[in-house]
Amino acid sequence: MIRGYSRSREPEIALRIHGQVFKFGFDLDVYVTCSLIKCYCDLGAVEVACQVFEESSNRNVVCWTSLITGFCGHGLVDRGREVFDGMPERNEVAWSAMIAGYVHNERHEEAIELFCELRDSDCAKLSDSLLVSVLTACANSGALEEGTWIHSYLDSKSKGLEEYGLEVGTALIDFYAKCGLIELARGVFSKMARRDVMAWSAMIMGLAINGHSHSAIQVFSEMQRSRIRPNAVTFVGVLTACSHGGLIDEGQAYFEDMRKVYRLSPTIEHYGCMVDLLSRAGKTLEAEKLIQSMPMEPDGAIWGSLLNGCLMHGHTEQGERVGRQAIELDPQHSGRYVGLANVYASTGRWESAVMVKKMMKQRGVMATPGWSLTEMNGISCGFVVNDHRHPRHEEIHEMLNYLYNEMVYDRGEVNGL
Repeated sequence: MIRGYSRSREPEIALRIHGQVFKFGFDLDVYVTCSLIKCYCDLGAVEVACQVFEESSNRNVVCWTSLITGFCGHGLVDRGREVFDGMPERNEVAWSAMIAGYVHNERHEEAIELFCELRDSDCAKLSDSLLVSVLTACANSGALEEGTWIHSYLDSKSKGLEEYGLEVGTALIDFYAKCGLIELARGVFSKMARRDVMAWSAMIMGLAINGHSHSAIQVFSEMQRSRIRPNAVTFVGVLTACSHGGLIDEGQAYFEDMRKVYRLSPTIEHYGCMVDLLSRAGKTLEAEKLIQSMPMEPDGAIWGSLLNGCLMHGHTEQGERVGRQAIELDPQHSGRYVGLANVYASTGRWESAVMVKKMMKQRGVMATPGWSLTEMNGISCGFVVNDHRHPRHEEIHEMLNYLYNEMVYDRGEVNGL
């Protein structure tokens, strides 16, 4: 009953059932306690779930894990970690829940650190769901060494890709693609004995984000010949490929097929891809008309894509109008102010550019500094613009100056100077 009503999203019913639990003396039953904790977490009443947990004198590892999942599911990752650290015993499900909680809240480096702790412990049991979570963290943090370790581990435990699940294979494709190793992603994809729509979509998107637009379209054609029906995620990848490759006619055709052939309603992500495609190609007026025809409210990112297109192609009058619209919709995004300021600067309207920068400062909007990430000896190192906190920053800047001078010298030789 508790599990059934937790899906009904009706807290009042859950409270009434909770009362009956006490009335009939089932509050000491560990399975009932676990169900109540999960129920309240599902309903968003995390503090009530925590109270049930604290008041229970009979709780097992499932109760602890349910509370961890509940905290992490509502963004309270640090409290989830406190529960995890306080567990008298942990099984692979508890480890997996905490790692997945970190990934869900985009705290990828902490997820990888915890995975390394699990891997080095005596209770290391690595399930597919756990490895998928860690591969997601590796993909989003550039942790190449840990991700390739997982691939090697999987190969050592099986005879090939056909022996482990579709989710693991798809996660490996995504990991290698986001790390820029597209050929390794292709290798995983080609060895998979069975591919579902998510595996095909991951391969298409991986090729798209690495600049292999024509290859992405070719894989999509293969997918159609394999009679795998594409979904909305697939078309995000296809339209991204068209956008990055400047394939205007193809992109518009696929956008129409999505609606007419596959009966899929475009989401804001699909419209965003089309606006980006048209804006990159200089068709900014057409892109603005598409925005105005959208069945949903456009977000700041869509207006930002159009603003970048206006700036790229010198459409300053439209760029000024679009820039103001982007700031109105996304007033805390520094890029919108910088884009509008650059539009003014491109036409020599320096006073207007300064005014935009002042407006940005008055509203307390901070520009997000550019940064890069690399991995050395299994340690991820982040580098931020004008950051002198790295212990070897003087050597790093000395090497950068040396490389800059070498590039300037080589460019002079090419130009015959």
